Amino acid sequence: MSKDEPEKKHVSDEEWARFVRDAEAGADAPKEPSARARMVTERLRAQDAEAARQGGRRWGRKPKEPAQPPGWRTGPAWQEMNGTKARRKRVTSAVAVLALIGLAVVAVRPELVTDHLPDGGESDVAAAPLAPETARPTTAPSEDVFPDTPTLKEPFRGSPALRWADGAAGIVVPEAKAVGGMSKKQVAHALKSVKNFLVAANLDPATLRGEYPKAALELLDPLQKDGRGAMEKALAAPGKDRDPLALFSRFDPADVRLVGDVVKTRGRMAFGKGERSGIVEVWTDYTFVYPLAQAMPGSTEVARTIVRREITFALYDPARTAVTPGKLTVHEMASSLGNSDCFTKERTGYLQPEFLADRIGEPERTGPSGDPYDRSKDLNDRPEECGTVTRT
Repeated sequence: MSKDEPEKKHVSDEEWARFVRDAEAGADAPKEPSARARMVTERLRAQDAEAARQGGRRWGRKPKEPAQPPGWRTGPAWQEMNGTKARRKRVTSAVAVLALIGLAVVAVRPELVTDHLPDGGESDVAAAPLAPETARPTTAPSEDVFPDTPTLKEPFRGSPALRWADGAAGIVVPEAKAVGGMSKKQVAHALKSVKNFLVAANLDPATLRGEYPKAALELLDPLQKDGRGAMEKALAAPGKDRDPLALFSRFDPADVRLVGDVVKTRGRMAFGKGERSGIVEVWTDYTFVYPLAQAMPGSTEVARTIVRREITFALYDPARTAVTPGKLTVHEMASSLGNSDCFTKERTGYLQPEFLADRIGEPERTGPSGDPYDRSKDLNDRPEECGTVTRT
């Protein structure tokens, strides 16, 4: 036998006998595939080859569809809409099992989803901040059919104020220019002083805790008759005709506490010449929303008090009028206090928010109802009598 000739393998008698028995029994006898089996096999092989070429999988992804020419009446928006639908279809089978698993997990631990929702359970679009107000709105903010209940974690849930600016960011000062015989510098000083006053009177944490609003008072002219002096007396001894709430937002820390450190703000500011030369007037209209809880330990209910103020300030030229240079005077003021008890005759000098627990067993309130978030109406057009709010 040549060294290049393959060695023949001899089969033993035992192996040959076993082969004969198996063949007669038909155990491992090869079978001819049917025509249908061959067709299916060839189709699967072709799909596997195509899927491998495109990087996809036969069980979860369709081959990329060829692009279709746009219709002659269609535009980009229509094409984008259909493109979105196509993308949704392509991922349906891939996420079906994950969705079922997710539903099972959420059923056991719903906080995994709810804790990651935006405030108020709103969509990202609904929770997006509003642009600054530049003119009086024509209508009140829309009301949700099923408003969400505020919580200690999300105190503005279910409120239109959810999209309002935070604190002083909502008080936008217009660009100054010379007007009414007052220079641009004097007008800029008036605008800055007005913003500082609104912040100190309505947003400063110390003022909100009921402390003496010294920073705000120092911006007012002490020479104004029935001005700063009258407010100082009202703070010292509040009464029916001496109410510091006309200018200041104050809460009694023994009764309530602010939830979080954010007060929502919305409104606008404008300026123009006064009744004569040497006067610049600054007109303001702002609404402040305060989330509150009762001061007692363990309180979890959140109530909101909504305060809207329309105030006209003036800065005089000291060369033409006997005033304190740089100080503001208050020409007109009007306010609306939403969810602050006005039925009690006693005036404490503090806003008094009502909670649901406070209303148990009490008779139904009477008087006109109003939406405290409605900024479309002038405050002078609203009734002065005590009424009820439609929402907080």
